[in-house]
Amino acid sequence: MHVLTLTNSADAPFMNQQMAALEERGVSFTTLAVSGDVDAETARGPTDYLRTVPRVLAETSNGYDLIHAHYGLMAPMALAQFGTPVVLSLWGSDVHGPVKPVSSACAPLCDEVIVMSEEMREVLGRDCRVIPDGVDLETFRPESRARAREKVGWDDAGDAYQVLFPYPPEREVKNYPRAKRVVTAADNLLERPVELRTVSGVDHDAIPDYMNAADALLLTSHSEGSPNSVKEAMACNLPVVAVDVGDVRERLKGVEPSRIGTTDEELIVGLMDVLERGERSNGREAAREVSIERTADRMLEIYERVTRSTMRTSPNDAGKNATDQQPLSDKG
Repeated sequence: MHVLTLTNSADAPFMNQQMAALEERGVSFTTLAVSGDVDAETARGPTDYLRTVPRVLAETSNGYDLIHAHYGLMAPMALAQFGTPVVLSLWGSDVHGPVKPVSSACAPLCDEVIVMSEEMREVLGRDCRVIPDGVDLETFRPESRARAREKVGWDDAGDAYQVLFPYPPEREVKNYPRAKRVVTAADNLLERPVELRTVSGVDHDAIPDYMNAADALLLTSHSEGSPNSVKEAMACNLPVVAVDVGDVRERLKGVEPSRIGTTDEELIVGLMDVLERGERSNGREAAREVSIERTADRMLEIYERVTRSTMRTSPNDAGKNATDQQPLSDKG
């Protein structure tokens, strides 16, 4: 089975991990990304997307079994062609933010739509498949805190609690100001100092070291789909203190110590409790439910179902009955 991946974030670790796991299951990929550069402070504009459309149309003529569009803004160009089935994965901000109208309009036209949480399905308001992004349990695993702190340069932190915020502070949706308020309040109330560590722009393979070096992960986002940082922290047995967004409550069910709060006070009390307990969590066992292997198997089932059920007629078969049509591909 050969799949054309359309994305506006070709370096997204969770997407590339999923594709690598699917390649082990016999799927091959060609990736086409939106034109233009993007970073935490610069977003792509409409011109970048428009310039990508001719490239997509040219590429789709190369006989793919299906097109997998990642993010709502990629759906229109995936649907601009005819004959190749489309799977659409929505990431969170394309359901909760200003892109939602595009996602909502395109979703009914796709052969399958995948969201990361039940919350996203409810907001989207249509039937779709819920498959959270998987976590690589081989990469994210518990390690010695002392050794991890030495690796990331935190070995001079003394007795201060280390609270991890693994996002660029300038990403508005992650709500860094709230994280700073919560940690400052906890620092004022606890006997031991509390430090907020923002980590971004490092290689994804280094993130497990920060997870193992920290005492807690703090998530204060305005909205999320299925935040990978929470699942990665669980895989490292790092306690999580988070707002109730996306599938966080479902993922943290039965995970101790971890806390969910809706107000600053609840987050502060929860963070203080987690830090004072000084224990690692039992999150790794819960993280097995969303391992990259399990999510890849579920994605492969969707790929195979779509390619089996989608039919097309060649020009020579135009006069045949539907029962004489052949499957789009039997390579999967």
